[in-house]
Amino acid sequence: MILAAALVQMDIVWGDKDVNIERAVRAVENAAGADLVVLPEMFATGFMAEDVSAAEAMDGRVVTAMRVAAAKTGRAVAGSVIIDPADGGLPANRFVFVRPDGGIEWYDKRHLFSFSGEDRYYTRGKRRRVIEYCGIRILPQVCYDLRFPVWSRNRNDYDAAIYVASWPESRVYAWDTLLRARAIENQCYVLGVNRVGNDPTAAYNGHSCAVDFYGRTIGGLADGAIGTIYAELDTEALASYRAKFRAWCDADDFDLSV
Repeated sequence: MILAAALVQMDIVWGDKDVNIERAVRAVENAAGADLVVLPEMFATGFMAEDVSAAEAMDGRVVTAMRVAAAKTGRAVAGSVIIDPADGGLPANRFVFVRPDGGIEWYDKRHLFSFSGEDRYYTRGKRRRVIEYCGIRILPQVCYDLRFPVWSRNRNDYDAAIYVASWPESRVYAWDTLLRARAIENQCYVLGVNRVGNDPTAAYNGHSCAVDFYGRTIGGLADGAIGTIYAELDTEALASYRAKFRAWCDADDFDLSV
C-alpha cells in the first residue's frame, strides 16, 4: 500500500483567517495526485500561544474550510487549529484530520510550549491517538511533542508520525535532528511540516521534510521556500525493513501515566 502525501510549507499572516484559509485551500486544490495534504500548526492564525481569541468550535470556519476542500478534491486534509472545547474549558491546540467523506478525527497537543505561555492558555491533550488512512497507520503530533520521545514511542502500532509545527529558525537544527531521530528509533516514516515567514515573536525558515525509516530525507524544500513537498509512504517497503531488522522487538516495556 502506498500513500501519497503533500506537505505544505506556507507563510502565515498573523491572525488573518481569510488570507490563511485561502492559501491553505489553494494548496490543497493544487496538490495533484496526493491522498493526504498536511498543513502547519495553527495554519489559519499563526502560533497564538497567549491569545485564544481566534478559537472556534469544530464546526467553525477553519474546520469547515478543511472539510469542503477535502470533499472537493478527494484528499484528506490535516493541520492544527485553535478549538474551543464543548465543555467550555480552555481551548485546545488540536491536530484535525479530515477525510474526504467528511469524517473527522483529532489529537490535542500533549506538550504545551511553556516558554511561550501556551500551557496557561490551552488545555493539555491526554490521549495518544493513531489514525488509519489508506492503509497507513498515522500518529498525529504537534510541534513541541517532537522533543519528547516517550510520547511517540512506536509500539508497532503506527507506520508514520506527522509533526505539524511553528518551529522557529533559531532552533531549527534541533527540528532537523529530532525528525530523523524519531524516524530511526521508531522505524517509521516521519513527516515534519513547518511554516515560513514571521510573527510578532519569531522568524521561521521551514525545513519541512519527509524522512523514511532509515532516517533518510525523501523530500524537502530550500531554506525559507514556500511550496509543497511530495512523498510516497510505502507500507510494503516498511514492513520488509521491520521484518529484516527487528529492533522494535527489543524495545523496553513501560507504562505511561496521563
